[in-house]
Amino acid sequence: MLLKELSSLASPLSQGQVEKLKQLTSELSAVQLAWVSGYLAATANAGQLAPVAQVQTAQTVTILYGSQTGNGRGVAKALAEKAQSQGYAVNLASMGEYNVRQLKQESVLLLVVSTHGEGEAPDDAIELHKFLASKRAPKLDNLHYSVLALGDSSYEFFCQTGKDFDARLAALGAKSLLPLIECDVDYEAAAGQWHADVLEAVKPLIETSSASVVSIGTAKAIGESEFTKQNPYSAEVLVSQKITGRGSDRDVRHVEIDLGDSGLSYQAGDALGVWFSNNEVLVDEVLAGLSLAADELVTIGTESLPLKQALVDRKELTQLYPGLVKAWAELSGNAELLALSEDKEQVRHFILKHQFADLVTQYPLSNNSVTLNAAKLLELLRPLTPRLYSIASSQSEVETEVHLTVALVEDERHGAARFGGASHFLASAQEGTQVKVYVESNKHFRLPENPETPVIMVGPGTGVAPFRAFMQERVAQGIKGDIWLFFGNPHFEEDFLYQTEWQQYLKNGDLSRIDVAFSRDQAHKIYVQHRIKEQGQALWQWLQNGAHLYICGDAERMAKDVHQALIEVAVEVGGLNIEAAEAYFETLRSDKRYQKDVY
Repeated sequence: MLLKELSSLASPLSQGQVEKLKQLTSELSAVQLAWVSGYLAATANAGQLAPVAQVQTAQTVTILYGSQTGNGRGVAKALAEKAQSQGYAVNLASMGEYNVRQLKQESVLLLVVSTHGEGEAPDDAIELHKFLASKRAPKLDNLHYSVLALGDSSYEFFCQTGKDFDARLAALGAKSLLPLIECDVDYEAAAGQWHADVLEAVKPLIETSSASVVSIGTAKAIGESEFTKQNPYSAEVLVSQKITGRGSDRDVRHVEIDLGDSGLSYQAGDALGVWFSNNEVLVDEVLAGLSLAADELVTIGTESLPLKQALVDRKELTQLYPGLVKAWAELSGNAELLALSEDKEQVRHFILKHQFADLVTQYPLSNNSVTLNAAKLLELLRPLTPRLYSIASSQSEVETEVHLTVALVEDERHGAARFGGASHFLASAQEGTQVKVYVESNKHFRLPENPETPVIMVGPGTGVAPFRAFMQERVAQGIKGDIWLFFGNPHFEEDFLYQTEWQQYLKNGDLSRIDVAFSRDQAHKIYVQHRIKEQGQALWQWLQNGAHLYICGDAERMAKDVHQALIEVAVEVGGLNIEAAEAYFETLRSDKRYQKDVY
């Protein structure tokens, strides 16, 4: 702001000097600006310009994060706090807010980045990722760096974005402080070790001085809650109501949770993190299958507790991961499972259809004369992790409540019922049930700042949740601009989620139009991507008029099919070739006009 007003203020500088100052400061980080400010103030007080070489300096540790669900931001923030406590000048920023022109001036750069979808960079890392891969990227011979990559080994392109950053920085001449650290979903221990190792590696490169430490971005943000993933709020379930019909082949719940006096706040587009407990029937099945005693005392960290409690509250039972499948194959000695565990593609499909209890029953250890004690069992299992749900309400409408749209994950395997951990917990919750929650901000899924901007929402199934929040927020603000919903599910009569609300919004003029696709209500299946193609002329016109496009829901099929339909609209209606169409939507994404919340 000061620089914008500089030329309009009474100034002893010539216009040329003002322009030079603007050019210089536009390339400086917040820490560097603070240093320059102090330097100029000191030299002005001394009455003469002191040689820069004589001024005490502190090199800056720049910490950047690319984070889709908040884990990367949390790891980076914790690192920044530790670096600050050791006397380092710290510049902490999201990759999306970082000026890439600053890169060539950095000396120490620490990156924390997750991988999204099929090896894609998270939204806030897209621009930096593209810049480093482009011809515009500078030589970085003076840069020392380290990368911590977050990922999920259940996916094919595990930690791919982190690998990309590491390879590209090395190719540009930067020097690695440590080998690339690849973290799975249970990343806390590895991240903590990296914090210690990388700050030790940085020491020889940094001049520390208590007089010159400037900390940027590590303070608690305004409005940031004391309740976090590590310190969740114990909230009360008010309602868990089925909103699909009796004849539906799916059980979708509308869940309302009371945030009480927690002070937790959220915006339309954010997610709610939900900690849950495993079903006791499932835990008992595992214990019986392994012939382990429920009351045997075990140790997790520094805590001693009964084995059953550890499995109920502390360990992941409903989601497998490749390392566990491989370990179990070796323990059981089962030839079929051993062969499968060596094939990455087969493992990916296997873990989608099986839980740990299925390994225990279908591939018993008894066939290999192997016994598994409680300690070894806990070592094999990952820590329980919370699930994120797109919030289906606006606080402008529901105040201290938060609403979710939860599809119960259920299946039957070999005569045994299998449920998703968190979805079953929420679907089974009675009024008054306590649930530990926290808000996960999603800055990459926000309504346009300008209320006049047209909005297109594609949300089949439970993907409609954040769009219910969007509508509540717009109605509360009195916005009547153009807004269009594409919704799909199997049957109109059984599966039209929040039907009466959408019809009321349409009647009141709050919702401009809605196109629905009920796939099983006719001989041939119709999905939202078909409706997008059918309405291609109008949709393209909305995009040309500046519309923001949002997609929420299944990443595996729906999001890909919708994206392909959009490409085809750009080609058939917009007259672009395929390459230009892809580039068009890439530009929309960079401009935050094409936002996805997919899972």
